[in-house]
Amino acid sequence: MATTMPRRLLILLSMLTGFAIFTAIPVSGGGKVPSRKAASGSDRGRDSHFHEDFRRLQALKASISRPDSISIASPPSSFSPSPSPSPLPSPGVNNPRIYLLTAYGADPTGNSDSTQAILQAIADASKDKNGDELMQGITDLGGAQINLQGGNYLISQPLQLPATGVGNLMIHGGTIKASDNFPADGYLIDLSDNPNNKNGDSSSSYNYEYITLKDLLLDSNYKGGGISVINSIRTSIDNCYITHFTTNGILVKSGHETYIRNSFLGQHITAGGDRGERNFSGIGINLQGNDNAVTDVVIFSAGLGIMVTGQANTFSGVHCYNKATGFGGTGIYLKLPGLTQTRIVNSYMDYTGIVAEDPVQLHISSSFFLGDGNIVLKSINGVANGVSIVNNMFSGSDNGVEIVKLDQSNGPFKQVDQVFVDRNFVRGMNTKATVAKVSKKGNGTSWTLDFNNILLFPNLIRHVQYSLSAIGNGFPVHALRNVSENRIVIETNEAVTANVFVTVDQGVAS
Repeated sequence: MATTMPRRLLILLSMLTGFAIFTAIPVSGGGKVPSRKAASGSDRGRDSHFHEDFRRLQALKASISRPDSISIASPPSSFSPSPSPSPLPSPGVNNPRIYLLTAYGADPTGNSDSTQAILQAIADASKDKNGDELMQGITDLGGAQINLQGGNYLISQPLQLPATGVGNLMIHGGTIKASDNFPADGYLIDLSDNPNNKNGDSSSSYNYEYITLKDLLLDSNYKGGGISVINSIRTSIDNCYITHFTTNGILVKSGHETYIRNSFLGQHITAGGDRGERNFSGIGINLQGNDNAVTDVVIFSAGLGIMVTGQANTFSGVHCYNKATGFGGTGIYLKLPGLTQTRIVNSYMDYTGIVAEDPVQLHISSSFFLGDGNIVLKSINGVANGVSIVNNMFSGSDNGVEIVKLDQSNGPFKQVDQVFVDRNFVRGMNTKATVAKVSKKGNGTSWTLDFNNILLFPNLIRHVQYSLSAIGNGFPVHALRNVSENRIVIETNEAVTANVFVTVDQGVAS
């Protein structure tokens, strides 16, 4: 407990007193203070009021200056709950409510279980509502904050909100670790409908809105997952480090607009070259909902980096170096046949690849694929429509790996429309594209040009454009005679020496 007045408060009081004195002294038009002897009766009255006001200010200053009148927040000497853990806001100021975990008896050293203390803090924050609504049926908690105070807290059961239908809450600033008896299928922070919730009568179609999880290190201790977001809207996961999960680092199911930013996820804490990489398991981020975004995220170890089974998601600045494709891993798996609607840009697939089942409206651009990492289009019902794979860089080890590969083990692609694979920069891998240009010089009446080495789809050429330039004074009659098996045949009516230039396209809309 402090025994002296803070310097800032003394300065403030001095300024306040000086201001009061300055404004209380009447000033004549000439700028001089009138003499007390020459003061009139009304002046003497004002003078009397001045002395009374000054006396009150002096008394106020003296009362504030007493050591027992100043209270500076300090941590409790023990971890016993405080009767008033939430600080009171200043009068007339709409301050956010901050709930300090140590005030509830939570152990910031991680030596003892803090589950009940943290759940009580969350329960108290969820009770204090300001009466406003976000989405219909979602009550605004006014920006209440659960502050972990930079501590390390051990928990033995998932942290769940006690009631659905609330929003505008933040949990931030510390480490949460699962104990050895944490449930194997649980999540450290579980934003789902609590089955023990007796007041879950919210009229909203979503469980929660605008819940922010920020500046957290979540250690699942190989017991389940990190964060579960179920049927919630506008959830923000920002600057989180999630590790030692066995199921999912982050699970997003149903709901709308979960944003995952500036975060790091890994089943094992490593930085590549791990001898146990072949045994990595689990999923870094599992998106089973729509309209989510993953931005500037690193997945450094897991069996699968990102699994996507919801539509209209976007990924930017993602670095996947989880289990390598050569060991059976996948960086990003798009498992939504026929309704992909996914954008992947400015990302780094580090020895890992992207798999898309029956891709429809898929865009991959400005990304870097290292170590034979590639893109696999997997046929389920044989559909590929609206696919753009452009302006990427591929770097391999000269093992003959194709930058874009078709997996037709379930059947061929039969419906191919508006697929454009081109303008990729390739080194040490085999280029594949849907647009190709070839030139050939020869003498005779027939020119055959084979595009199978570069064209992505077998036996599919939708558009051909060619020119034949004869050497000499002749003008032979020429024609396109055959387009099949990705081969072009051009014939002339007489033998000539000529250069033939051919452009073919597989992805023109039918």
